[in-house]
Amino acid sequence: MASQPQPISPVKNFFAGGFGGVCLVFVGHPLDTIKVRLQTQPKPQAGQLPLYSGTFDCFRQTLVREGVRGLYKGMAAPIIGVTPMFAVCFFGFGLGKKLQQRNPDDILTYPQLFAAGMLSGVFTTAIMAPGERIKCLLQIQAASGEIKYGGPMDCAKQLYREAGIRGIYKGTVLTLMRDVPASGMYFMTYEWLKNILTPEGKSVSDLSVPRILFAGGMAGIFNWAVAIPPDVLKSRFQTAAPGKYPNGFRDVLRELIREEGVSSLYKGFTAVMIRAFPANAACFLGFEVAMKFLNWIVPSL
Repeated sequence: MASQPQPISPVKNFFAGGFGGVCLVFVGHPLDTIKVRLQTQPKPQAGQLPLYSGTFDCFRQTLVREGVRGLYKGMAAPIIGVTPMFAVCFFGFGLGKKLQQRNPDDILTYPQLFAAGMLSGVFTTAIMAPGERIKCLLQIQAASGEIKYGGPMDCAKQLYREAGIRGIYKGTVLTLMRDVPASGMYFMTYEWLKNILTPEGKSVSDLSVPRILFAGGMAGIFNWAVAIPPDVLKSRFQTAAPGKYPNGFRDVLRELIREEGVSSLYKGFTAVMIRAFPANAACFLGFEVAMKFLNWIVPSL
């Protein structure tokens, strides 16, 4: 069983989640850039070497060609989108928990926490899908050297001009397929580890910073263990030329399996896992710090 040390407040979750999301982007964006470039690199011709031999080679080439700024390409889009997205994500989780409680002091089971987490994944897709589309396009254009978009707003304008709102929301179904189960795993793992790490007789709200960081980092790893295959499909689909995959993710999946095998669904695995721990540790620490601050200034909210 999981324990809730105080009444659940979706409103507080909203504001604390937004702050946690900003912390996550600052820590995790460089490796997200590496992940997307690995996932979308072109298949090498016969006798040719791949553009990147792996995570560390991609990191090295990016630094040499573009400097540190290259690792933060496209960060404006997730920063603009991630604050409301994580706010909505944590709000959805708080609401999902509250909807399952008959009384404010009810303790939720882990399957109930998983269900609440899945609801948060549904909530965030409306913000996540266009932000991810723009981010991926900006990240790969920097690697290819072909500059089509001047920045996030220019990218959004061009996508809208070329294909309307559907162009901006390309990949929404794949974003749902990634985020709904992964968010369930994310929040359930965090709550489970917090309970395990809480000393007997103590409250989860009194956890030390290292234990919060560990629980948050491991939650990120469990999240991405579920999310990587649909994320690979999403990145490939969102950055493909218009009309390349008329049947959506099924065409992407068939092409990847046929040309590169099942292992291609785990492209960028190393970059994702290296990023997952520190980025999500920072996210949950930011969330917990913001929640304590909000509980202090508005305890009745």
